[in-house]
Amino acid sequence: MNYEPLMQRAIELARRGTGYVSPNPRVGAIIIDQNGKIIAEGWHKSYGGPHAEVEAINLANLPSYENHTLIVTLEPCNFYGKTPPCTDLIIDKKFSKVVIGTLDPNPQVNGKGVEKLKNAGIEVISGVLEDQCKHLIRYFAKFINYKKPFIILKIAQTIDGNIALKNGQSKWITSEESRLKVQELRTDVDAILVGKNTVLMDNPFLNVRDFDAPNPRKVILDAELTLPLDLNIFKNPEREHTIVFCSKGAAKSRKANTLSLAGIKIESITNNEYGFLDLNEILIVLAQKYNISSVMVEGGSQVFTSFLKESLVDEFHIFIAPKILGAGLQTFGHLMLPSINKATELEILHFEKVGIDYHIVAKPIYNQ
Repeated sequence: MNYEPLMQRAIELARRGTGYVSPNPRVGAIIIDQNGKIIAEGWHKSYGGPHAEVEAINLANLPSYENHTLIVTLEPCNFYGKTPPCTDLIIDKKFSKVVIGTLDPNPQVNGKGVEKLKNAGIEVISGVLEDQCKHLIRYFAKFINYKKPFIILKIAQTIDGNIALKNGQSKWITSEESRLKVQELRTDVDAILVGKNTVLMDNPFLNVRDFDAPNPRKVILDAELTLPLDLNIFKNPEREHTIVFCSKGAAKSRKANTLSLAGIKIESITNNEYGFLDLNEILIVLAQKYNISSVMVEGGSQVFTSFLKESLVDEFHIFIAPKILGAGLQTFGHLMLPSINKATELEILHFEKVGIDYHIVAKPIYNQ
């Protein structure tokens, strides 16, 4: 039997958990009978809630699942976490077959769930639409194995590599269609991160518009807490979801106290060797204190440059407008490369036309 169409459907189900299950992975599950008829569908709906397999089993509500197949995007768990092991339930319900998209990257599970099912006499087929299923859980894989969030750099630039005029004006470099695509990307991440200059120049809300989805957390880098208090980012009704990273000294200031009283989270960070806030430390705090598994960095040039210089970028989303600004503000500043062969190469993962612009999805190939 060709399980790919059913796995594709399970992936679609898994995506319904976007914005609600992080830092857990998005997972979808389908139960079919011996004739290939879909009996029930499920997906992981909330962090700490029932897993996709449990949702589907509860919906089907059959006394026994002999001669039934469970199709699931991710290897079922085999240990007690916030919920009991899914492998035990699958074995108890007497499923004949389990079809899996990809193994769980969590070292506690990786391959052990499959082994337990096989030892119970259940036929297991793995690797159906594996690349797509791995892509679906790439944030979780980074989070669980490295204790840091997956980092996306979202860049809107002209064809000659500028993100703004010299005076900082950047509205609007890219098309309305590209900006809508960015809103869609925001629904897919836990947090949006920007530097103080971007906040000062654009006065953004950093929320989700045009889509029915939770707003990501807002992360601001403002080392000396110089941003005015009347900016949109500090006036939004979800202030408790705004995190400002600053220096150790600034965290003791009256300004920091005022922001804290308004519900904004203040986190003090040490400086790195270049005199900027230590990005590695920031990412550790975001992951371990706030359970943030994915961050979209939206500017500006200094922040982009710092993330790339420290090899912290996992994925690029670059929107290129067919415009030329000339001597504007470059996307990246001085990377201090000693030679051309030290340049960061990109592997293009996806390329599409959006309005009059071009959208490139790529991952960096870092020099060792």
